[in-house]
Amino acid sequence: MLLWWWSAVFLMFIHGSRAQQTYVDNKQLACEENATTALGYVCNSPATSPTCQSYVTFRSQPPLYNTPSSIATLLHSNPNDITALNNFSSNSATIPANTVVVVPIRNCSCSGGYYQHNASYVRQSGNETFFTIANNTYEGLTTCQAMITQNTLDYRNLVVGDNITIPLRCACPTATQTAAGIRYLLTYLITWGDTFTSMSETFGGVDVQSILDANELSPTHVIFPFTPILIPLTTVPTRINTSATPATPPAPPTIPVAPSGGGSSSNKWVFVGVGIGVGLLLIVSLSGFLVWFFRRRKIQNQRILPPAKHTPPKVMIPSESKSWSVSSEGIRIAIESLTVYKYAELQKATGDFREENRVKGSVYRGIFNGDFAAVKIMKGDVSGEINILKQINHSNIIRLSGFCVHQGNTYLVYEFAENGSLSDWLHSTKNTKNKDSVLGWKQRVQIAHDVADALNYLHNFITPPYVHKNLKCSNVLLDSNMRAKITNFGLARSVDDNEDGELQLTRHVVGTFGYMPPEYIENGLITPKMDVFALGVLISELLSGKEATTTTAATTTGSPEKDEEKDVVHVQLSEKIKEVVGGENVREKLAAFMDGDLKGEYPLELAYSMAEVACKCVAADLNDRPHVAEVFVVLSKILSSSEDWDPSDELEHSRSLSHGR
Repeated sequence: MLLWWWSAVFLMFIHGSRAQQTYVDNKQLACEENATTALGYVCNSPATSPTCQSYVTFRSQPPLYNTPSSIATLLHSNPNDITALNNFSSNSATIPANTVVVVPIRNCSCSGGYYQHNASYVRQSGNETFFTIANNTYEGLTTCQAMITQNTLDYRNLVVGDNITIPLRCACPTATQTAAGIRYLLTYLITWGDTFTSMSETFGGVDVQSILDANELSPTHVIFPFTPILIPLTTVPTRINTSATPATPPAPPTIPVAPSGGGSSSNKWVFVGVGIGVGLLLIVSLSGFLVWFFRRRKIQNQRILPPAKHTPPKVMIPSESKSWSVSSEGIRIAIESLTVYKYAELQKATGDFREENRVKGSVYRGIFNGDFAAVKIMKGDVSGEINILKQINHSNIIRLSGFCVHQGNTYLVYEFAENGSLSDWLHSTKNTKNKDSVLGWKQRVQIAHDVADALNYLHNFITPPYVHKNLKCSNVLLDSNMRAKITNFGLARSVDDNEDGELQLTRHVVGTFGYMPPEYIENGLITPKMDVFALGVLISELLSGKEATTTTAATTTGSPEKDEEKDVVHVQLSEKIKEVVGGENVREKLAAFMDGDLKGEYPLELAYSMAEVACKCVAADLNDRPHVAEVFVVLSKILSSSEDWDPSDELEHSRSLSHGR
């Protein structure tokens, strides 16, 4: 033990004499990987000064953290210090959204080999994870890895009300820095458009080289949005005069290209898209609070209702000729909220269900009061799907407007999606694949974002929450504006919070091979993470244009006299995406994986970000998959960056690469 202690002291001495602190370099994104740089800044100041005054920056988040008092409570600081340093009128003064606030940390201390300042946070909603708390609520001032290390809580099974220790990132100057006149280190969160020069100007002309040295960086190093960086200061910082309104994110900078041929060089390729990937949508913090608030209100309202009775008996509902069997409660609710059509109205709207009005299968196009609608013919009890759709109001979920009962069949009337299914665009052999029928990069990102938005709504914004259970390419429809809408809720199932912590299981495993996660196939386990798995497959399809499952012929060589025996091998896209993201030569593998119909017109950095998201979504262990809210944050950032991307920029980038070879 003594030998280990002296070894640690020696290594810390060597580090302190060699440089200052290592830039986190996006390692905070992988919660499962215990990267040293993600755990904090190492204690490398003189032993006589284990504690120091330091500073951090925080961007105000209305309505929760937009006063000196509320920010001080969150960061365990002194509101008087924040008010005085930033020249606010009072501790309760309202701070405009996204204003950079300098927060003094009086006791940045060495603990367990790392500098930190401890705050505490009480989990507010079931939607919060260590990842979202670190990156959204605390804006990158801590990491999920540091929280996992310094909390005894099981981060995979958090409950509302858990008290979580938050080790905030801070640092003290080294002896070398102190000798150079540096008195304080400030932890600053990089944002869009920041450069070493701009950060120097923001903090009153701090020497650029001192910033590089403090973070062990070189002038050509790529820095990522939403990551912390240390700013060395010779004097106490003052209020930062920046615009409260965030600037439009610029197009990502050109990625540095490593020399080909070396294994290690492949790992040196820095993807700007990763930084864009996970980010800090402030709205996620707010939405988490709103989810908790409204779900609590709904639950409280439900508690005043009479106790639920046994499942309502099946009753016969009169129709025009024969009868239809549904639950009495289901039909009652449906009649209250939907239009009940007569069969003659459906005949007129669809031209008596003429073949030319058939969209696909049992779905027909109809015209009701001058507007197109889709009429779907279904058999059996469909009250479950009706009850789900009647309470949903989301632009990315197909809207059910009415129904009809006729001769034992149910006719559901939906809004019409003019551009058919996503499967038609990506996989249909009938698609002519001309220039007007190929999905462009921005359209693909928008579709992925729309689907994640819909799932986030299903999982977090209705009570009880639902799992779709049947998300796939053919169940994503595209409207006239190419916006995605999830359909087909026949397998959807509620996953209301279970106070006993019991898992929901089923013996009736049904779905489409390639989209079903392993825990569902093997054990019938139903959780929201099965939708996340399917979303990962869907994103992989958008990137590659390939189907979720393909079959190839594996050849086994026999004797020279016999023909080769061929076995069919099923290739799952969920496994292919892992091969693309992992290992060496990622650039080449990603380019080969991308849909050839894009003709190279996509930003490679952002494509990598999406591929990495998809890879995380299809993790074999459901606990390793992100929550859909986290995926939505990633895709929102990628979408924002894609909107500013110009295909001509990529062409010019490719030319510059070819000339440089």
